[in-house]
Amino acid sequence: MIDATGFRQTAVYIDTRGDEWIDTIDRSGDINREIKLSPEEIIQKCLETGIVGLGGATFPSHVKLTVPAGKRCDLLIINGAECEPYLTSDHRLMLEKGEEILTGTTILMKALRVTKAYIGIENNKKDAIGHITKLAEGFPGITVYALKVKYPQGAEKQLIKALTKREVPSGKLPLDVNAVVHNVGTAFAVYEAVQKNKPLFERVVTITGKSVPKPGNYFVRTGTPVRFLIEAAGGIPENTGKILSGGPMMGKAVSNPDIPVVKGTSGIVLIPADESLRNEMMPCIRCAKCVMACPLHLEPYLLMTLSEKGDFERAGRERITDCMECGSCSYTCPADRPLLDYIRLGKSTVIKMARKQMIK
Repeated sequence: MIDATGFRQTAVYIDTRGDEWIDTIDRSGDINREIKLSPEEIIQKCLETGIVGLGGATFPSHVKLTVPAGKRCDLLIINGAECEPYLTSDHRLMLEKGEEILTGTTILMKALRVTKAYIGIENNKKDAIGHITKLAEGFPGITVYALKVKYPQGAEKQLIKALTKREVPSGKLPLDVNAVVHNVGTAFAVYEAVQKNKPLFERVVTITGKSVPKPGNYFVRTGTPVRFLIEAAGGIPENTGKILSGGPMMGKAVSNPDIPVVKGTSGIVLIPADESLRNEMMPCIRCAKCVMACPLHLEPYLLMTLSEKGDFERAGRERITDCMECGSCSYTCPADRPLLDYIRLGKSTVIKMARKQMIK
């Protein structure tokens, strides 16, 4: 199988005949708000049904819900910001599955043993804010917050700071400031797993682009070839220059539309040819725009240079692993330098080096 990066990977192909569902999965449209499982059983159910973070990182949810000894959690944050341009899968999910999301939030609160949850939604989704706020009146401990429209506010650390003023230190996790963050899609998947006994094998995916005939959000199963989704949206426009898995800021170009939808596939964006071409890279003019744009106060120009020259040890000391790969630096660079490309290279190399050291 060819993955989203264009490399061949080992995969399991399942030959299906028909569409058979096991009897233990509740396929009714009835919303069940009665939570019978204990916190430990909820965590185990998330493990058994394959629940992961659906914001893109696909970190195992049962790990996030397991608070280690010595740590404390007093707040659950549900991420409904969806700040990446073009993508609207979370927005659509909040409008159509609001009560299920809030029930899933309550389940996550029980698993974490917290009594308070914040749902952060960017202010450009006023219909979702109004809808979820009204529904939340019937769910104790859940508060909805309208957030300023600001990229990349959907990142965990930025969302925590926006909602609580708590700042996650370098190299630390949200749990180090007593918070846990889950995506709205994850909250919905947890609801289906715990209340409906349904494993995570389908999700909402945005198919869009300026020239796409029928852009929209599609509820699809993992393993579905991206080509099928593009055909459902009207096919590949003639002027398409690039197909992205994810949004235009953090997404990655796919080499083949036959790649499958995976749990982290939030959207497929078709970029016109005239917008997909890169300008010629020019020398850095030391304008510091990339430094000012970085939400984590890194120095992207320096990290690119260190990665380019192969000085990965210093790149590690300069906190390259803190980079969230938001792409703000590359977007603002007047010299059209591929800052993020080199930072991704350096970040992956530094992580590999650290793992080797741990093994020794």
